[in-house]
Amino acid sequence: MRVVLGLLLLLLGLCGSGAQGERGGLGEVGDINEFQETAPSNAGEESTERTTKQTTPDIWAEVRELRDMVVELKVYVAMLQRENSDLQTRLSSTERELLVSKSRIDQLERENAVQATELRSLETRLTATESKTSDLEKENADLQTRLSSTETELLVSKSRIEQLERENAEKPKVAFYTALTDAGYVGPHNTDTTLKYSKVFTNIGNAYNPATGFFTAPVKGVYYLQFTVCGNHTGLMGVFVFKNNQKIMFNVEWKEAKLYKYFTKSVVLELIAGDTIHLVLPSTYSVYDDGDNHSTFSGSLLFPL
Repeated sequence: MRVVLGLLLLLLGLCGSGAQGERGGLGEVGDINEFQETAPSNAGEESTERTTKQTTPDIWAEVRELRDMVVELKVYVAMLQRENSDLQTRLSSTERELLVSKSRIDQLERENAVQATELRSLETRLTATESKTSDLEKENADLQTRLSSTETELLVSKSRIEQLERENAEKPKVAFYTALTDAGYVGPHNTDTTLKYSKVFTNIGNAYNPATGFFTAPVKGVYYLQFTVCGNHTGLMGVFVFKNNQKIMFNVEWKEAKLYKYFTKSVVLELIAGDTIHLVLPSTYSVYDDGDNHSTFSGSLLFPL
């Protein structure tokens, strides 16, 4: 821009010098003409006049050329000024955009910093979660192992239960409970008398026969047998216990007054199928029973053999 202005100043200076030369040339021409009218010129003066007339048109041509160049330069300068204005406008716009971009960059950097903090927090939480997940996986594996062991034990237990249920289903069930009579006194008699417990409350397996008073073992096994004897007047009270036709127990009590008196005995016997047990009232003895079931006879199979 400074170079252009310098050229403009130089051209303006040349234009001014040309104008002055043009005006001086015209004065000299007038003087020469006037001199020619007043006095004749010599050969040298005529030569000078011819030279001046030849030079003056060349200077004006140069001046016009320089003027045209100045005009072109003015046009170029105006164009450059417009371009400079456009560039200034674009520069201002670019600077504003740059400020906006810097502001956006600062905002993004702040957001990025916040996101980086959140990311570190998430990574920490993720690490903790992964650790917890690992612990839970270990616990789950332990529980799976325990569950498998428990399921195995459960299967074994179910198998054992089924086996026991089958054995229990196959096992004979024997149990009975009876009372003697509702008639009151039984005895005394002149001979030994088999007691027939006629009131049957329980007779699982039908091993007791109330018509005969005999209990017959249905299978070989160990049996539990029990009897209670009641007396209600003065005298002897008691019973024999027979296995098949063999006496295996004798129990007796003396009763003084007319008050209830009891005794209870029990035995555990190994019997084979077909063995019988019955109770016998000795001669001259008596027992008592009524609706309150004072005298009873009961038994059950403990386990088969």
